[in-house]
Amino acid sequence: MADGHSLHETMGLVRIVSTDPEGRASLEYEAKREQCHSGGVVQGGFISGWIDAAMAHAAMAKNGQGIVPMTLELKVSFFAPTRPGSVIAEAWVERHGKRTSFYEGHLKDASGTILAKATSTILLADISRVVEASKKATGG
Repeated sequence: MADGHSLHETMGLVRIVSTDPEGRASLEYEAKREQCHSGGVVQGGFISGWIDAAMAHAAMAKNGQGIVPMTLELKVSFFAPTRPGSVIAEAWVERHGKRTSFYEGHLKDASGTILAKATSTILLADISRVVEASKKATGG
């Protein structure tokens, strides 16, 4: 990723494929061998994180840069092993609320096979309040 953000690098983000103000997003990741456990299967936390990030990007696309999407609940179902290589996390808004919204998403491999699906309840937090709370918590 061009900005060199360490979380993007750790997660293996290749690019943000698309975002749509209707509340959709698609992100491409490179699943790395370093993210695998035994048997060459990507550890579930990375898979969950990829779909969660796509849902956050969908929420930001719908609600603008003035909000921070905060995951209140995340449920992931794994359908097939994820192996090293290119994967696409896609997400969309299922129901939009004033402060709380519901998102869905999935992870697909390069051939389009759905590897995992997720649902999330997201709090749409005001960015200024999140920044202020962070400064308080870290003494910054």
